[in-house]
Amino acid sequence: MLVAPDGRVIGWSVSAEKVFGWSAQEAVGKHIGELVASVISGEGRWTSAVVEALSACSPMIFHVLDAELRIVQVSGVCARKPSYPVSVIGGAFRDVYGLAAPAAEEKVARGVLSTGKPVLDHVVRARLPGDPRTRHYSLSYIRMENLHHDAAGLVVLALDVSDRVRATQRLTILQAVRDRVDEQLDVIAVCRALTGAVVPGFCGIAVVEVIDGVVRGEDPPLAPVDGAVQLLRAAFRGVVSAHPVGGVSRLPDATPFSRVLTDLRPRRVDVTPDALWLSADPARAASIARSEAHSLIVAPLALRGRAMGIVSFYRSGSEEPFEEEDLDLTADVCAHAALSIDNARRFTRESTIAATLKRRLLPQRPAATSAVDIARLHLPGPGGGGAWFDVIELSGARTALVLGDVAGRGVATATTMGQLRTVIHSLAALDLEPDELMAQLSDTAARLAGERAALPPGDSLQTEPLTAGCLIAVYDAVEQHCTIVRAGLSDPYVVYPDGTAAAIAVPEGPVLAGHGHAPFPATTVELPEGSTLALCNENLLIPNGHVVPLLAAGAEDSLDDVCDTVAYALRGRDETEKLLLLARIKAFPADRVVVLSLPPGNEAAPLARAAARRQLAAWNIEEEEAFTAEIVVSELVGNAVRYGAPPLELRLVLDRHLTCEVHDGTPCAPHLKHARTVDEDGRGLFIVATLADNWGTRYSPDGKTVWARLSAGPPP
Repeated sequence: MLVAPDGRVIGWSVSAEKVFGWSAQEAVGKHIGELVASVISGEGRWTSAVVEALSACSPMIFHVLDAELRIVQVSGVCARKPSYPVSVIGGAFRDVYGLAAPAAEEKVARGVLSTGKPVLDHVVRARLPGDPRTRHYSLSYIRMENLHHDAAGLVVLALDVSDRVRATQRLTILQAVRDRVDEQLDVIAVCRALTGAVVPGFCGIAVVEVIDGVVRGEDPPLAPVDGAVQLLRAAFRGVVSAHPVGGVSRLPDATPFSRVLTDLRPRRVDVTPDALWLSADPARAASIARSEAHSLIVAPLALRGRAMGIVSFYRSGSEEPFEEEDLDLTADVCAHAALSIDNARRFTRESTIAATLKRRLLPQRPAATSAVDIARLHLPGPGGGGAWFDVIELSGARTALVLGDVAGRGVATATTMGQLRTVIHSLAALDLEPDELMAQLSDTAARLAGERAALPPGDSLQTEPLTAGCLIAVYDAVEQHCTIVRAGLSDPYVVYPDGTAAAIAVPEGPVLAGHGHAPFPATTVELPEGSTLALCNENLLIPNGHVVPLLAAGAEDSLDDVCDTVAYALRGRDETEKLLLLARIKAFPADRVVVLSLPPGNEAAPLARAAARRQLAAWNIEEEEAFTAEIVVSELVGNAVRYGAPPLELRLVLDRHLTCEVHDGTPCAPHLKHARTVDEDGRGLFIVATLADNWGTRYSPDGKTVWARLSAGPPP
């Protein structure tokens, strides 16, 4: 309760329990307005005493305005503020604070005066006379009414909230930095996100320079940093850049920038034309002059004593100079950015290691064969991947085309890919049928998955499942058919010589290392000369997609040109790794294959030797190589007569090598023995293995074929 000297009650209190938040301020302001209005209508000499009594213990500045928005009374708190103009009685309120938008503020005040609806916590920017800093004030307007409820003026409560606004701005900037840079896994992208987060909210110009090796994933150096270290200008946002973004240069000595890399301490620098350090970098000095920058903060990008670069914050023109307290914000911003850069650097290093490992594990170029022309299109995705291919030359003018994909990325994925590729080469050497080869590969993948699951719980790979797909196509150039089996990948496509394209319906087997022991059914199709077989690790080969029409249109073009055309069509779709393998079928010359049926008795070997001798002479095989081939044919036929069963058949295939094959009707496997000196037999396969470059056995439903490959070939 407020009591006048004569005992009259001229005011009363408002219960804090009845009002909350800004509603309390509204109630108090309304009451003050009524109180001041009543005093003015009674004895104006009490107005000053009332205002002083109300504002004595309040951080707010109370203003009493008349109906023309002229200041009638101001609380005495103003007199204690050195920068506040105390002689403002009678002046317009809009001119006292040096408001940034005086016309707009006067419109707000007149709206309260006419409607009676108060405006509370209205934050404005202002600069008081003699105060170099721009301040923020929270203004609350409450209308005063006389006893007849007519508008008598306004009560304006002003509270300096500069610290609150600055704290909010700092939190906003720091949150913007976190939101932007945390999403990036590339050093350059982190730097660009950093400049985008601080400009223009914190400064007008921002420059990020990163040590060049950090961008490539190398370990950052310990401070102090050698002056010869090169820095990459990773990001810039502002008026004009002293050096081009992406350029690499050494920081000049005796500048705030080089000093920051020495002690990792941020610095606030007033930029003046006569500053000594500007002469050390004329290009930077010229850009600072053109941008009218007058205040600078240089802060390090550092983590655990290792320097990764520097960030330069500039304010120019009408922007306020940096203050010492701004150093704390820049330290927080740069510390968070440094952590993100270090994460991106580690990701880059691991990606580089994985990509290098994968390049070493993949074939450097497809194997050259006489049966097919090969081309591949490889579009690496971000972070690498586990796609691979193989072209394996098999016996009997056959070629295995393999395309696989291990889910995931990184070193573990590349290692798993290399393990599966090694297994395929080992299994292909056993001449297994494609479906059996795929089943054996799946069993191996399951064992690898079991080893991964058995890793210690702290290993991140322990919870990552092994998921892989594969497609195997074995093309027989002599028979001109292709046997295909797939596990998880999409159907292959074939483009015929006339330009028509169609998917090959291959039953889908389970992914490698899948649950259960489901079979991998195979499909055999005829492929005429000039057909192009297309295998892909993604579902790009769909009739309405971009790839199949391009393959059909390029039926007569070279495979390399077709790959280029497809790459152009897939531009901008590099979110995942893509691998396309193309194989164009070539006809195998009929005169390079000889098939001879043999009798089941002992006369089979002499007949085979004679036939081989004649055919090798017709092929112009050199005499020494022909003699070696005769011995190999004789031993293979002898073994088939002794241990096999009819029908017997000899086949000679002249490709880049000479292959001698003997087929019989017994599925039992031959066994290589090492005969003793006194033994009279048991040396047949030992002789074959000694003379041939390679030998093996492949099985079929009607028996087996033992083959030997010799380096003999037609003279150049």
